[in-house]
Amino acid sequence: MSDGDPWSRLRRHTTARIALGRAGGSLPTEELLDFQLAHARARDAVHHPIDFEGLAQQITERTGRETLRLESAAADRATYLRRPDLGRRLSVPSRAALSGFDTAPAPEIAVVIGDGLSGLAVERNALPLLTALLPPLDARGWQLAPITLVRNARVAIQDEIGALLRARLSVILIGERPGLGVPDSLAAYFTWAPRPGRNDSERNCISNIRDAGLSPGAAAERLIGLLDAAFARQLSGVALKDESPLEALGAQGGAALGRET
Repeated sequence: MSDGDPWSRLRRHTTARIALGRAGGSLPTEELLDFQLAHARARDAVHHPIDFEGLAQQITERTGRETLRLESAAADRATYLRRPDLGRRLSVPSRAALSGFDTAPAPEIAVVIGDGLSGLAVERNALPLLTALLPPLDARGWQLAPITLVRNARVAIQDEIGALLRARLSVILIGERPGLGVPDSLAAYFTWAPRPGRNDSERNCISNIRDAGLSPGAAAERLIGLLDAAFARQLSGVALKDESPLEALGAQGGAALGRET
């Protein structure tokens, strides 16, 4: 492909599948094989099992925080993929465990880690983001509930967990739906006054958290800024905007802020 082709020049600046060329009426063999490999990696990321026991141990060792292991109402991965609604609520045993949990005094924030649609993203990025996030939270004097680790979780499960823990705000770190070429992207969603039935428009999201996107450290800094605004205004969602300069977004790899899709 000639360097005079503007698409060829653009390809140097993105991992998106552009300027692939052609061989007759088809893709070149190299590009076809690369597509098939990316598709296989995306499927693997969806089914990648997380060692939640090991992750809980690492969190305790690195941060000294108490953790709780929970499960959604989706009993297995196949059910989780077929029934998104079951991933949005806790199983009966997990709900009972949280209902009887002593949260006195009531915490300001409930932090949740869920596998979502990419266990690989959680495995690679959740702990780095968490360790960058906790010191600023502590510096503000915000009381945190025990960190909950949830298998087969969807974003909205944070609302039920936050309500049961009586938290003023819930944050979930969760694996995003893999893209072709990006199987390990983590997202952080938060909801003010969490409770079951909250709409997607009532929560905010920072996405593309990974070393090749928005680094965990930069994501933690951006999330802290939004949490400051959420506590000051006592809201979240479409009414709460990220006011960081656009130049900062570009310099840090890009972030998506808004509601769940």
